Amino acid sequence: MKRLKTVGFYPSFDRSGEPTLDTHYCPGCGHGILHKLITEALVERGIQDRTIIVNPIGCAVFGYYYWDAGNIGAAHGRAQAVATALTRLLPHAIVLCYQGDGDLGAIGFNCTLQAAARGERFATFFVNNASYGMTGGQMAPTTLLGQVTSTTPHGRSAENDGYPLHICEILNQLQAPVYIERCSLADTPRIMKARRAIHKALDLQIEDKGYAFVEFLSPCPTNWATDAVGANQFILETLEKEFPLGCLRDRSSDAHPRPLPPSRPSLNEYFGTSEASDNILSDPNAPEVRFKFAGFGGQGILSLGMVAAEAGRLAGRNTTWFPFYGPEQRGGAAACSVVISGRPIGSPVVDHPDILVCMNRYSYDRFADSVAPGGLILCDTLETINVPPPHQVRRVDVPATELAGQSGAVKAANTVMLAALAWLRVAGLSSAGFLTALESSFKRKPALIPLNRRIFETALEWCKTHLAPPISSPA
Repeated sequence: MKRLKTVGFYPSFDRSGEPTLDTHYCPGCGHGILHKLITEALVERGIQDRTIIVNPIGCAVFGYYYWDAGNIGAAHGRAQAVATALTRLLPHAIVLCYQGDGDLGAIGFNCTLQAAARGERFATFFVNNASYGMTGGQMAPTTLLGQVTSTTPHGRSAENDGYPLHICEILNQLQAPVYIERCSLADTPRIMKARRAIHKALDLQIEDKGYAFVEFLSPCPTNWATDAVGANQFILETLEKEFPLGCLRDRSSDAHPRPLPPSRPSLNEYFGTSEASDNILSDPNAPEVRFKFAGFGGQGILSLGMVAAEAGRLAGRNTTWFPFYGPEQRGGAAACSVVISGRPIGSPVVDHPDILVCMNRYSYDRFADSVAPGGLILCDTLETINVPPPHQVRRVDVPATELAGQSGAVKAANTVMLAALAWLRVAGLSSAGFLTALESSFKRKPALIPLNRRIFETALEWCKTHLAPPISSPA
């Protein structure tokens, strides 16, 4: 028997490494039905090439192998946040979220609630099978009272597990959503109503009218321990009683197209500089230099890293800045990673820095051994460090806190360290570039610019007298 090709899918699915027309879904699962309805609607509306589908963590995590449209994967529960970013960055795209009850109703519930409250410009297709289907059938936020799952072997109880969440009803309390409907995939008449709801949600996106949310009660024979017929019967006789079908809200006739998000400021406008354009100068010969800045909260560690990254940007390089710190506002450990490169940067994470800047002994003990061979460690001499640097790593000591204190601003020790980086010519960056980046960091506190400029220049003179000549590479 010849198999009919459904429009909107890829010609073959290569998830397993071999071309096939079989999905990974269990027999009787509702995902295949819903995939077909969505892809056909995209083709019928002529928006297939404009559409980006945000894939969830759950049974539909491999949707990007099937849907012949733009696809992007999201971390568990974060599909709504990713969709929000897409609509802001690509305002003319049609954005869809496809999520299950565990992904959306549990870890992702707050993302969903806030996106709906803002009335973001995308549609959400919410698959409710009252269980965590992918991971073994654990209790989900929508699991029914008395329903047996792998984590409720005696059935869900209100006293111990709470009541099932009614997501549509919760979102219907918000002001912003334009369209909210609950459908079922249990039989042909219901599937046809679901089809109309999908078209409705897509039309609202084509018209830029805002947030649409469609829930689908979907069969899960495997985790419900039944067959396809029994699963559909369970929806008709039990699930629909808990989650009544119907349109809870349709304000499409009164809704107006949402204005596009404002254009973002240029990087120069954002940082308050004008020495470089937004266009990164691709220079494959410029080496990738990885920094780690570390110390205690309150020492300006994160600001120091950000200024270094901005100096790289002003030089026309690709840059990333990645902070990590504890919950304390002051006194706790703080660090950040910076990568400056003439080529696109694969990851902002720095495990083996070329340059390590330590503002205290704790940071030296924690990170010194991770510095790459040929690298450089720059230390503040506020605390004596008698431990020699690792093999093939150079260490330079600078009395940063002392020099800053002599200038009347002990908190500006990070500015002294910046001057040392400038003198050593790390990543080939100039002193002028570092100073421009430093001044731009104080654009909201211009009164501090003269003081920090003076400390920077004083520290630079100290480096010329006490440190070896500049280096042209990271180490």
